[in-house]
Amino acid sequence: MNWPYLSRARLCLLLALAPLLAGAAKPRLVPDVSQSAIQIQYSFTGADLLLFGAIIYPGGRTPKERADIAVVVRGPVEPIVVREKQKVAGIWMNANSARFRSAPAFYAVASSRPLTELVDERTAAIYELGLQNLQLSPGTGAGPEEQRRFEAGLIDLRERNQLYVEDPDGVTITDGVLYRGRITIPARVPVGTYTAETFLIQNGRVIAGAPREIHIQKLGFERFVTIAAQQWSLAYGLFAVAVSLLLGWAASAIFRRG
Repeated sequence: MNWPYLSRARLCLLLALAPLLAGAAKPRLVPDVSQSAIQIQYSFTGADLLLFGAIIYPGGRTPKERADIAVVVRGPVEPIVVREKQKVAGIWMNANSARFRSAPAFYAVASSRPLTELVDERTAAIYELGLQNLQLSPGTGAGPEEQRRFEAGLIDLRERNQLYVEDPDGVTITDGVLYRGRITIPARVPVGTYTAETFLIQNGRVIAGAPREIHIQKLGFERFVTIAAQQWSLAYGLFAVAVSLLLGWAASAIFRRG
């Protein structure tokens, strides 16, 4: 028997399987969401989205070192113009503005501990963990200081509208294996395809991640209005103006009679 040849063959086989063995040695996530489709009707007042799942460790053994979970729900990306108001002669007017090419219409992150305790600034920036790490892709030639001011203004505006949320205690982990996080979807949430991402974090590093898709869409009359505004914008605009004039005339007629 040619033993040297057999040893070389085994060595080649081990080298070929090394990436697979290394991958098998890493934990993985099995995530799910309570609703993969959210339907918006006239009575829609918001929804509570539950993100849950399990952490599968190699050999079924939970490590002694603590692992944390962060869940991120991100809405469709859209361009947006942010305008800054200034008081001129006692009147608030639009002054400077900044355009962003790709800002998420909705962003919410929940974690088992504050993100600053889980990852460093570099890792948080890579995975866009936290409101201050969103990559908003500025589309204007404003200076760094001015750009940061407009970014802060955009984040603050959407936080007040509950479209940007950060919850440092929004995820619970049971027995180091099962996790559960909750994200509130506001009533004014935009429609589109959303991504729910779960990150497993240990020793300051993201060691596993898994995405799920969520579809938010309008139904009934709201869906008809949205489609009409997008596909027949001119007719929709003329109809809206006509309705406004009709309502204004009706209101003035009622007041004249009174």
